[in-house]
Amino acid sequence: MAENSYIVRDRIPLSAISSAIEVSLERRDTYRIHVVPEASAATDVLIDELDGRRAAVITERTVASLPAYRITETLDQRGLLLGSMVVDAGERSKSLDTAYRLIDWLAQLGLARRDVVVALGGGMIMDTVGWVASAFMRGVPYVNVPTTLLAQVDAGIGGKVAVDHNAAKNLVGAFYQPRAVISCLEFLETLDPRQARAGLAEALKKAIIASPELFEYIERHADELVRCHSSAVGPLVRAASAIKTELVGRDPYEVDLRRPLNFGHTVGHAVETITGYGPVLHGEAVAYGMVVALDISRARGLLDAALAERIVDLIRRLGLPVRLEQLRSVPPIEDVLGALDKIREIRDGSLRFVLPVELGTTLIAEDVTDDEVRQALLRTAADHVPAGRP
Repeated sequence: MAENSYIVRDRIPLSAISSAIEVSLERRDTYRIHVVPEASAATDVLIDELDGRRAAVITERTVASLPAYRITETLDQRGLLLGSMVVDAGERSKSLDTAYRLIDWLAQLGLARRDVVVALGGGMIMDTVGWVASAFMRGVPYVNVPTTLLAQVDAGIGGKVAVDHNAAKNLVGAFYQPRAVISCLEFLETLDPRQARAGLAEALKKAIIASPELFEYIERHADELVRCHSSAVGPLVRAASAIKTELVGRDPYEVDLRRPLNFGHTVGHAVETITGYGPVLHGEAVAYGMVVALDISRARGLLDAALAERIVDLIRRLGLPVRLEQLRSVPPIEDVLGALDKIREIRDGSLRFVLPVELGTTLIAEDVTDDEVRQALLRTAADHVPAGRP
C-alpha cells in the first residue's frame, strides 16, 4: 500500500427507527490576530500563516499604489503568488457584480482547495473577499490583511462576510472565519484622516458597549488617535480586536440577534442604504446611529443625561457626525424611517435597538416605536439644542 494511502472501514446498520433522523454537527474555528508594527513583520507573519500554500491576493485600487501592496511583490519573489486582482475602491464595489467577477477570476486562476485567498485592503475588501472565499468551491481558506483602522478593529474580525444589495446593506452573506488576521500599524500611517475617524467610530462603539477602560483610554488619547500616527494606536487596535473576539465568540453565528455589537448600526445601515453606499462612510453612519440610540435611551430615562453628553462630546472630538446635517449626504428623515421599515420586514417584523444604560451595559430593545425614532432624528437634526441636551 502506498505511504499516503489508508483504509476506511464502516459497518453502519439499517435504521430501525421510524422517527426523524437527528443530525448533530459542530464546527469550531480557531485563528490568530497578529498586530505588528511594520510591513516587513506583516509579510513574515503572512508567509508563516500560508505555510507553503499559494496565495491569490485581492486588493483595491487605492491600496495598489501604497507600501502595503509590496506584500504581493514579496509573495511573488518567494514563488507563493498565484495571482493578484485589483478592484475599484469604495462601498459600491461591495456588490454581487464584483463578487461574481472575482469568482470567475479565481476559477480561471485555477485556485485549489489548499490555496489561500488574501484580502488586502479596507472593510469593503474584508467583507467582499470573505464572502467570495466562503462561496468558492463551498469554502476556501482566506487571510485578512486589513489596511484601514476600521478594518483592523472591526471588519477584518469575526467572520461576518457579505455584499450589499439594493434592498439592504449586507443582505447577501455568510458566517465564515478567516485563517488569520494580520493588522500592520505602519499601514495606518498613509490613512486619510476621514478614514481614520471612521475607524475610531467602531473602536468607540466597542468601548461604550463593553469596556469603560477603553472608553477612558480613547478620551485621554483622542487627539493622538485622530492623527493615527502615534504610539497610542497600537493599544487601541489590540483592545478593540480582543473585545470583538470576546463578544463574537459568545455567539459566532448570531443565533441570538440581540447583540450589543449592533449598537449604532440600526440607523447607521439605514443611512448607508438610502445615501447609496458611498457618500457616507460606514463609521460615520455608525457614529450618527450611536447618537440617535443615545438620544432614545436618554429620552426613555435609561441613560443619565450627563453620561449621554459625555459620550456625544467624545464622538464630536473624534471629528465624527453628531447631527444629521453633518453627514456628507443628508437623507430626509422620512427616508430614514422608510429604510428602517424595510429592515424590519427583512428581520421578520423586528427592529432591534441597542440602547446604552451605562458604559459596559446595554439594553436590547425590540419595542422602539417609529415615533421615538422620528423624535430622536428630529432632535439630532435641529439647529437649536435645548439646555442639558447633548
